[in-house]
Amino acid sequence: MTLLELPSIDSIDDSALAARLQHVLDNKTKPVGALGRLEALASRIGTILGTTTPSFDSPQMLVCAGDHGLAARGVSAYPSDVTWQMVENFLAGGAAVSVLARQHGLKLTVVDCGVRHAFAPRDGLLVRKIAPGTADASVGPAMSMAQCEEAVANGMALVRDLPGNVVLLGEMGIGNSSAAAMLLARISGQDIDACTGAGTGLDASGRAHKRKVLRGVLELHADAESPLAALAAFGGLEIATLVGAVLQAAQERRVIVLDGFIASAAVLVAQALRPNVVQRCVAAHESAEPGHRLLLHFLGLEPLLQLDLRLGEGSGAALAWPLLESACRILREMASFESAGVSRQDATT
Repeated sequence: MTLLELPSIDSIDDSALAARLQHVLDNKTKPVGALGRLEALASRIGTILGTTTPSFDSPQMLVCAGDHGLAARGVSAYPSDVTWQMVENFLAGGAAVSVLARQHGLKLTVVDCGVRHAFAPRDGLLVRKIAPGTADASVGPAMSMAQCEEAVANGMALVRDLPGNVVLLGEMGIGNSSAAAMLLARISGQDIDACTGAGTGLDASGRAHKRKVLRGVLELHADAESPLAALAAFGGLEIATLVGAVLQAAQERRVIVLDGFIASAAVLVAQALRPNVVQRCVAAHESAEPGHRLLLHFLGLEPLLQLDLRLGEGSGAALAWPLLESACRILREMASFESAGVSRQDATT
C-alpha cells in the first residue's frame, strides 16, 4: 500500500446546505442562537451527513488495542500486561467504555491490533494482530513501513465492514500517550515537553523521565518527517489502525467522534494525509493530557466537554454521545414558529 492508494476525501463545504441548516435552526421556536453551541453541533452534523434532518444509524464504538515496546523504558505508570487485561475487561463488560456503550446503545467492537497476548475468540472481538506489540522506538522504528501500512489498511477494512453513519473512536495500549505526544510534536512542530503529560498517572519525576526518553526518540528518528514515516517510527499498531478507520469513515461521510489524546492523534495523522478529514470530526472532550488541548487547537476543533478525563477507551466519546443525539433531534423534531403557530414576538420576549 502506498500513499496514492489511500482514499480520496473531498471537501464537504456547501454554502447552500449551510444556509438551509442555519435557516432551519433560526426558525425553531426559540430566540435565535438560544441553544448556543448545540446549534453549531447540529449544523456540523447536518453538514457531515448532508441533510437538514440528520439521524444516526447503528452508532459504532471502535476500540483498538496494541502494546508498545517503548513501555519498557518506564514511560508509563502501569505495566504492559494491563493492555491485555483491560481488553478482557472491555469484553467482559466491566470497563468504563463498556458501561457507557451499554447505557447509550453503542455497538462496541474491540480490535486486537497488536496486543502481546492470545485472546480466546468471542463476540465483540476482532483479531487483526500484525505483531505482538511494536518494537522499542528508542532503538529503532516502532513499526516497519509495511507493518504501518498493513495496520492502516486493516482500519479501512474494519470500517467498510461496519454498518451505520457514525463511528466513535477508542483505544487501549500502555505507552500510547508517548506515541501520541511524539506524533503531535513531529506533525505540529510543538516542543515535546508541551506535548507530554502524566499518561496513566506518572508523578513529577516520572514525567521528567518520560520527556527525556521521548526527546531522545524524536532525535533518533529526526528523518521521519512524513505522516506515515512518523507513525511507523513512533507507533503504535492501534493508532495506525485508527488512522485507517478515520480515513475510511471520512470517505464514507460518517460522523467521526474523537475521544481523548491518543484517538485524536490518529485523526491528526489522518488529517495530515488527507486535509479534509477534520471536516467530518466532532471532538467529544478535552482531556487532562496537556497535549490534547494543543492537538485540538491545531486541528481547529472545539471540544464539547471538559471533564478532566484521562482514561481513553472511548469513554469521553460515549459521554458526549447524548449531546450529538440531542443536536440531531433539535433539527428533526423541534417545531418551527410556523408549524407550532407561535409568533416570533411572543417567542422572543
